[in-house]
Amino acid sequence: MIAGFTAEEVLHEALVRPRDARVALAGTQIIRRPGWSQVITPAFRQGGLNSVDLAQLDPDEADAVIDATIAEYDALGLRFRWNVTPDSRPADLAARLERRGLVGERVLVMAAALGRIHIEAPAAVTVEEVDAASVRCFGEVTAAGWGMDPSPLIAHHRALLAEPAGRDHHAFIARVAGEPAGAANYVVFERSAHLMGAVVLPAWRHRGAYLALVAARLAHAAARGVRLVTTQARASTSAPIAARLGFVTVAEARSYSRHIPPT
Repeated sequence: MIAGFTAEEVLHEALVRPRDARVALAGTQIIRRPGWSQVITPAFRQGGLNSVDLAQLDPDEADAVIDATIAEYDALGLRFRWNVTPDSRPADLAARLERRGLVGERVLVMAAALGRIHIEAPAAVTVEEVDAASVRCFGEVTAAGWGMDPSPLIAHHRALLAEPAGRDHHAFIARVAGEPAGAANYVVFERSAHLMGAVVLPAWRHRGAYLALVAARLAHAAARGVRLVTTQARASTSAPIAARLGFVTVAEARSYSRHIPPT
């Protein structure tokens, strides 16, 4: 058990609950039906808010659905991700995506008892919660880290700040010597908090900005009374850091990326 949650409850908070974190804003389509969860956002051409988060398909129909989904994103000129999680079907879904040229990376679904993580963030790093005055800076830092156009990110987070449904979403900027160094966000649910979207700009890495962003989000979540914190971390980047902090892996997934086809 973690933070008093059973293994099944932890997995639900870490894997299933984040699928409900999407906020329907102008231009975003959230498509949910039994066994299927998908997001399409035409404004995010270079990534973000374009993904298949759950696909439970009959083996006989899987190929047709995969091809139709890829064609849908391609027609809009969008980069997207297809997340293959333990509850995905059929069992060879990952192999079917790979045969179509999608490239996968290993993702660890992780969780921790919030009160058991203690981080000493460097005093030289300051972290502030994003508001209307700093949302542009947040979007620019995040976009620089992920290699994206900042405009849709800024518009999206500005809308979240103004949208009642976005009040459970919180974003943060880390600064080193007063300069924007990194950014991250998280969403708070009824019983847990889910960390996501952390990025530190190359010039400021190894200065404690990432740890400071984790610490700030955990403190913010603790003030809201939740006991469980979860994340979905890339095995090659943030997962080892999360493990050292005390997060444990509760499941593994693969995230397959699809780039805009050349014209």
